[in-house]
Amino acid sequence: MKTDLTDIQTTLKNLLSVHVPPLRVRVDSATAFELAGTKPAMQGKQKVDGYYFATVMPKPKDVRLYFFPIYTHEAAFSGLSEELRKCLKGKSCFHIKRLSSALEEEIRGMVEQGVALYVKEGLV
Repeated sequence: MKTDLTDIQTTLKNLLSVHVPPLRVRVDSATAFELAGTKPAMQGKQKVDGYYFATVMPKPKDVRLYFFPIYTHEAAFSGLSEELRKCLKGKSCFHIKRLSSALEEEIRGMVEQGVALYVKEGLV
């Protein structure tokens, strides 16, 4: 069980990094790690240089994982475990204070599923 926020941040960043490419790093700093697609796309009414995918952001009491596929494809992620669902605040933001190996594996699968959905729809 990981409880050190720096370890959790590094783990989440690594889970996302394996998907570069097809995703690309938009921001990589001490305060945020953000991934987006590589193809120009419409995001809402605005044309963007790459469809937003996810951000890992450390906060004083937890690490935030903003995961956009759960917002855009909510039905595809309806089977989240109770442990992961408890971390979800709002529609697409997970507040992670402790990271068990089971939770880490579930997040890995969730990210892989999100990448597959975005690839299938030509968003990345």
